[in-house]
Amino acid sequence: MWRERVVRAITFLCALVSIGTTLGIIYVLVSESVQFFAEVSPFEFFGGTRWAPRFSPPQFGVLPLLNGTLLVAVGAGAVSIPLGLLAGVYLSEYASRRTRNLLKPILELLAGVPTVVYGFFAITFITPLLQRVFPDLPIFNALSAAVVVGVMTFPIVASLSEDALSAVPRELREGGMAMGATRGEVIRRIVIPGALSGVMSAFLLALSRAVGETMAVTLAAGADPKVTLSFFTSIQTMSAYIVQASLGDTPHGTIEYQTIFAVGLTLFVITLAMNFIAAKLVGRYRQRYA
Repeated sequence: MWRERVVRAITFLCALVSIGTTLGIIYVLVSESVQFFAEVSPFEFFGGTRWAPRFSPPQFGVLPLLNGTLLVAVGAGAVSIPLGLLAGVYLSEYASRRTRNLLKPILELLAGVPTVVYGFFAITFITPLLQRVFPDLPIFNALSAAVVVGVMTFPIVASLSEDALSAVPRELREGGMAMGATRGEVIRRIVIPGALSGVMSAFLLALSRAVGETMAVTLAAGADPKVTLSFFTSIQTMSAYIVQASLGDTPHGTIEYQTIFAVGLTLFVITLAMNFIAAKLVGRYRQRYA
């Protein structure tokens, strides 16, 4: 039928648009980064411990930005992964249908709040709250950024974990209880292992979201790139630097301008690697039910 051919052609074109957009992004990042690495050694870029492209002499070590990005991502994961998994377990195993239908849309609505709003929330609420516990905590710090990104990624973990846990057949739960296991033992030893691939994909998706977060981290973490393991100091992430350097005061075609694409390419490779690892882990631990 001609209608089916039209629909097939439209869907094929939509797929081509997504592929073409991805290839276009890769082309722009690689083409500009090649010009950057023609002037800056990759060893200096990936091995340097000082990032100061606008100073004299300029320093192009990306490790401080990478350190800040991973610090925020790890801190956010420490907040969102356990809380999100527990919320997913509650929605899947304990909540009534009415409660689940009420709470899950609220979680998904929380995931749709603009990130700049989370940034101001971190500055005006989270940081003052943390300063009551840590009086010497500066206004811009990695701890506040990690907490607010953890709050942002919490709905992702909770919603996807609930979907994965709910997909485990009820017969497995009933079989475990028939063997004398308690409800908690059934959840720990049957339900969560049975949904492990979906739960792990939720974790990695949340971490990937935390690595690429921009506005909330830009507002909450500050703009002081450094190599540190302390959450109680100002840092700068790769995405925050891209925002800072893209405000319009960086001359086009200069080495400072090309750092935007070099950092962006590095961030792209990191997220691509995380997605590749996620696909491998999901494929390895996937459980198929008839």
